[in-house]
Amino acid sequence: MIYLVEDDDNIRKLVSYALSKEGYDVKGFVLPHEFWSELDEDKAELVMLDIMLPEEDGLSILKRLRTAAKTQELPVIMLTAKDSEYDKVTGLDMGADDYISKPFGMTELIARIKALLRRSRRSAKETSAYTLGSLYVDPKKHIIRVDGADVQLSYKEYSLLMALLEADGNVVTRDALLTKVWGECYDESRTLDVHIRKLRVKLGEAGELIKTVKSIGYKIGGAE
Repeated sequence: MIYLVEDDDNIRKLVSYALSKEGYDVKGFVLPHEFWSELDEDKAELVMLDIMLPEEDGLSILKRLRTAAKTQELPVIMLTAKDSEYDKVTGLDMGADDYISKPFGMTELIARIKALLRRSRRSAKETSAYTLGSLYVDPKKHIIRVDGADVQLSYKEYSLLMALLEADGNVVTRDALLTKVWGECYDESRTLDVHIRKLRVKLGEAGELIKTVKSIGYKIGGAE
């Protein structure tokens, strides 16, 4: 869901129509209090804010979004008739992801929205939690659990686990793991085997999820 807070009827209707034609769900608001009453943090994908608004200006709304836990990472584009460098810097410094000055073309606005949503979804995927069988890993909170019990890993063991999980069930070569976890100049493959063995032991029954692909590397999850 894209939320648009804009008190200019023509702009709000035009932007809403253009985004709807692109397949986006859009909710438009004239007044900030309407936006706050309708905002669903779990469904919101992006917010577009005009700076000059009745009741509460866009920068104040932006500040509130950035200080709330559920919306601090929510992508925000500022829309404004102000074109001064100071206004742009102020908005960006307060946490806006992009800034577009009126008048603007719909093609440019839609291109910016698509680019921002791609970055946001990619970032969300990179920090989303993983669940494989009894294994649960939350990278953002640095939580590893097996059957609900916390598991403590060393930095290298955790880095190895994340490298395998991020491969999404695909094989990660030995060289790729060594480079990612130990650095480009490291070539002691025996160290990799030792750490994989320790990781399997610490994960208990979930350690069986880590598969050795002979002469190539390791994988976790995915088809056999």
